[in-house]
Amino acid sequence: MAAHRQLRHWWPRPQFSLFLLVLWLLLMNTLSLAQLLIGAFLGWLIPYLTQPFWPENPRLHQAWRLVPYFAHLLWDILKSNVTVAWLILLPPGRLRPAFIRYPVILTDEFALAMLASTISLTPGTVSAGLSPDQKTLLIHALHVVDEEALIRHIHTRYEQPLKEILE
Repeated sequence: MAAHRQLRHWWPRPQFSLFLLVLWLLLMNTLSLAQLLIGAFLGWLIPYLTQPFWPENPRLHQAWRLVPYFAHLLWDILKSNVTVAWLILLPPGRLRPAFIRYPVILTDEFALAMLASTISLTPGTVSAGLSPDQKTLLIHALHVVDEEALIRHIHTRYEQPLKEILE
């Protein structure tokens, strides 16, 4: 048990470290050894330095669901990049930017942060703020045709899987 505590001290959040490594590699768009080492180092360093600020360890209830979650996220990022590229080629008057108030069902702070980060990672949308009662997430979208469809998409594609994985 003492060895486990000592390992947790030096490597406080192994799942988050893996997430940061994968995120780094996606951002760098390469699998080179140098980027793998930098990503692994940052994946260890960031959780190690920030461990006093974490209120509790996030619990993964269905960890296997992270694989389809990240696959969906990667696909949505790629698809959104193409959509945003197409939208910026349109005349500026044709865009319909909007702020959307998204009703949040998540209660775990880590899950809320993951949802907000996921939305901001997808090109064309950004999380702009969370209400003080943590029930409404303000989202800015570059082009909104159907606000309810966007809310349903975020709920089914991101929030519901996060609820199953983290709450």
